[in-house]
Amino acid sequence: MKTLRRYIVREILLATAMVMIALLMLFAFFDLVEEIKDLGRGGYRMRHIVQHVVLSVPAHIYEIFPIAALIGTLFALAQLVASSEYTVMRTAGVSLVRMIGTILTAGLLFAALTFVFGEYVGPVAEQLAQRFRSQAITGIIAQEFRSGLWLKDDKSFLNVREVTADGQLKGIRIYEFDESSRLRSVIAAESGVFKGERQWLLTGVQKTSFTEVRTEISKAPSEIWNSVLDPRLLNVLLVQPDQMSAASLNSFAQHLRENRQKSLRYEIALWSKITYPLAVLTMMVLALPFAYFQRRQGGVGGRIFAGIMLGLAFYFLNQLSAHLGLLNEWPAPASALLPTAVFLSLAMLMMWRQERR
Repeated sequence: MKTLRRYIVREILLATAMVMIALLMLFAFFDLVEEIKDLGRGGYRMRHIVQHVVLSVPAHIYEIFPIAALIGTLFALAQLVASSEYTVMRTAGVSLVRMIGTILTAGLLFAALTFVFGEYVGPVAEQLAQRFRSQAITGIIAQEFRSGLWLKDDKSFLNVREVTADGQLKGIRIYEFDESSRLRSVIAAESGVFKGERQWLLTGVQKTSFTEVRTEISKAPSEIWNSVLDPRLLNVLLVQPDQMSAASLNSFAQHLRENRQKSLRYEIALWSKITYPLAVLTMMVLALPFAYFQRRQGGVGGRIFAGIMLGLAFYFLNQLSAHLGLLNEWPAPASALLPTAVFLSLAMLMMWRQERR
């Protein structure tokens, strides 16, 4: 059984690796086409595009691991079924439970890799990709902390407590420095609205100016602020919940709860991060009955196509469940686990039907 287990695991690992490489090349091509549109914008050059595409690879690995594991496992098992090796194994006394255990041996490795890429590699690489991209285009560097979003704009530092869905800024503080890096003034504003042509209209403005001999404070109902910052860039600079690590999501969700703010979006993203490795195992288990169930319905190509459709169905159900959970305020664990539970139930049903035949 050990020899048989090593053989099956090796076939699954090789097939999944080939599928992963193919999918990553496809995603990298799409990223390249998307980024080429900004070629020449500011200081954005081809080397920056290549850098951005390469840094986006770890996030893609995390996203497509369940699909790659499904297609790879389906391909490997379909080959065993087509050559009657699977039938011989079952006839020789290999039970369905042992076969599932063999598949999960490779699945545990994939689940561990999914966790590592989702928690440590992907978020860091994605933030670096967005940071280098924005810095090359506009020279702005941004970072999000508990105190809000921080940005560097030439010799000024900007702190924004909140960015609304329509791109309006709330709770603004602008720290302006001179050539000697000494604090020259601090501008506090209640809100800011983008007016176009690199201009923001600040309302509820209080400006504190520092000189060598005194400090001056002035107030104004509104004031124009010139900056290269624009709402479209803000959407890029803000860290999306699905790109954050589980530790960051937990910390930020706790911060929102402490400040009596809605944290469901981040809680759903947190539970999705926790349960995503389980989805890899579920998709691999699903490949076993599906590969055998489809033995009379076309060759390997048809099964691979079916696997791609299943993978896409899982991806869209995962997205749909998160959005529905957010809209209907479902418990975060239920929203995150629903797609995995549906596909696991499908796998169990198909295996039950297969064993009854």
